[in-house]
Amino acid sequence: MKQWIGFNMLWMFSRGRFDTEGNPLINIEKRELDFIAKYGFTFIRLPLDYRFWVRDFQYFKVDEAMLEEVDRCVEAVVSRGLHCSLNLHRAPGYCINGNHLEKHNLWLDTEAQDAFVHQWELFARRYQSYSPDELSFDLLNEPPNIGQYGLSRENHKALMERTVAAIRAIDSDRPLILDGLGGGNIAMPELTHLGVIHSGRGYQPMALTHYQASWWEDSKHLPYPVYPGTEYEGRRWTKETLYTHYAPWREVESQGVSVHIGEFGCYNKIDNELALRWFRDILSVFREFGWGYALWNFRGDFGIVDHGRPGTRWETIDGFRVDRELFELIKP
Repeated sequence: MKQWIGFNMLWMFSRGRFDTEGNPLINIEKRELDFIAKYGFTFIRLPLDYRFWVRDFQYFKVDEAMLEEVDRCVEAVVSRGLHCSLNLHRAPGYCINGNHLEKHNLWLDTEAQDAFVHQWELFARRYQSYSPDELSFDLLNEPPNIGQYGLSRENHKALMERTVAAIRAIDSDRPLILDGLGGGNIAMPELTHLGVIHSGRGYQPMALTHYQASWWEDSKHLPYPVYPGTEYEGRRWTKETLYTHYAPWREVESQGVSVHIGEFGCYNKIDNELALRWFRDILSVFREFGWGYALWNFRGDFGIVDHGRPGTRWETIDGFRVDRELFELIKP
């Protein structure tokens, strides 16, 4: 696998962000893609919300106009020589954010499982003309913890095996990616036989990277973090703790699995120098392991552009207000 280093682009990751009854206008930030390609990045992950093209849980009735918006996103990425990874961030029956909005349960209900497989069969047919170097499928963003919403290693394994087989029956060469359990953090030795890429996360310790994140309930009442040394989940987090955290992923990798970090980053409520200390350590770990990575996101609270962390040394580069130190750290 060519090393993929880049960003998550959030153009279609949440239908709920658009306050409109009809089809929303998708704004593809082509200048951002030009910047990303110019400076040697190779990878764009596109988290998608199936509700853009499916209405009222009628899973097998799709809005062609909105699928054409997905087409535009893919082509904008690929035409710049960047690899595009399509990801279902919200799938029929599951999303890590606002799961209660779903009618069915992906882990327990046949309706959702059939719909999930159908979505990927649809994409497999639609994008068959793209080469493996141009396009991959990241099947499901951040499955829940074991026991949460009824997920078990067994029913997750069965669904992923079924979906991989369905895609390969249509397009046997498409690179496929499976996110780790527990929000992308838990390795999956039970799925080493599938010949797919395993995708981890780079958000540990959450007490630092998600300090005062309003959407994360556990962030309430956390003390201001330090690094190295933040206490979280019974550990004192340092570079050595990061090695320990990724040890199960290294074990999976030793069985012939490629590992990629599909998301990583730090929210903007801490001082930038504190964030940079953590970034230096986690990126040095990824590089030592030879793992590619994708920052969440390019512009915004977790990005390299306009993230808003206090104490940042900003520099205007090609018209963007860039955190120069973070930019230099993450560049390939």
